[in-house]
Amino acid sequence: MQTVTHRQLFFQHIAQTSDFPLGLEIERSEGVFIYSTAGKPYMDLISGIGVSNVGHRHPRVLEAIQNQLDKYLHLMVYGEYVQTPQTLLAHALSETLPTGLDSVYFTNSGTEAVEGAMKVAKRFTGRTEIISCFNAYHGSTQGALSLSGDENFKRNYRPLLPDIRHIHPGHWADIEKITTRTAAVIMEVIGGEAGIRVHDAAYLQAVRQRCTDVGALLVFDEIQTGFGRTGTFWAFEAVGAVPDILLCAKGMGGGMPIGAFISSEAVMSVLKNNPILGHITTFGGHPVSCAASLATLTVIKEEKLHEAAEAKGQLFRQLLKHPAIREVRGKGLMLAVEFASFDVLKPVIDRAIDKGVITDWFLFCNNSMRIAPPLIITDEQIREACAVLLSVLDS
Repeated sequence: MQTVTHRQLFFQHIAQTSDFPLGLEIERSEGVFIYSTAGKPYMDLISGIGVSNVGHRHPRVLEAIQNQLDKYLHLMVYGEYVQTPQTLLAHALSETLPTGLDSVYFTNSGTEAVEGAMKVAKRFTGRTEIISCFNAYHGSTQGALSLSGDENFKRNYRPLLPDIRHIHPGHWADIEKITTRTAAVIMEVIGGEAGIRVHDAAYLQAVRQRCTDVGALLVFDEIQTGFGRTGTFWAFEAVGAVPDILLCAKGMGGGMPIGAFISSEAVMSVLKNNPILGHITTFGGHPVSCAASLATLTVIKEEKLHEAAEAKGQLFRQLLKHPAIREVRGKGLMLAVEFASFDVLKPVIDRAIDKGVITDWFLFCNNSMRIAPPLIITDEQIREACAVLLSVLDS
């Protein structure tokens, strides 16, 4: 009888979202490396798309997971039982944030955090208009997709949510589009899928002031930037603008699925009535994910991984110099390496993977390479990775 391989099962039974998945067969992971079933190491320069900030299978994250496994798993839908992992994590998150960002609603993902924030903003303000940015990505559910600033990803799923408007990030004149009709402005502090676009601090401060003036809520999407990736624990710390609602996910779980939207008690209280149970999740705030997240937060803080991110990012910038490279931009360990076109970039990505270094491109910027390794990456590993990329370019 013919043996069916895992690769065959993958293509037969795993729903595909493109005609060209990477198709690497992975057996294990550790630190900044993942290993194929043949034992080949791959340096992960994208952290599973911004997830493994403390590296793959960090010992303290594994310990926290195991300790929680020995106590309990799912008990009840969100917000009914007092569960220690949730309460400790919520407290630890509030300790990293300014006063007024101290009420946490846990979700399973960043997209779900976006959905929750949209609902809260509508209920709190009594308004319906939500503004997001062109070339921004906030998730794939229909509400989050409505915010997307790229029509290519939306046109075949319409009709989507009404009353969504878009502005060009960094365009000062567009700030005037935020009015007394606006419930919320949802922005990334650094444009991720646009190809790592660092917004000017003065511009973000002006958006903050405009939202205050017209009574709109400012929502910062830190799903990619949060948990130390950009050199501060939260990217907004460096720009002098504090949001009304903060979104996080990806890097907060140490590899486990979790997200959150965070605001003040006054804002979040609208979920308690009219209707009661205004936002419901069964698995949001799962105790194992919360335990892993608390361990992740603790590791980043105690080992000061966020403080080292900027110097490591600068090392990438210094080393990645080549005639084919037009620009290296970003902040901390959230970088984009720009090439002339996707046709130039794609072979570089493919050949680098063959040589054991995993990179990627961006949804709305396909001529730029994503560099977002685990924050634990060493200078030596950075030099090794850059040597591979440069050798590929030379070839």
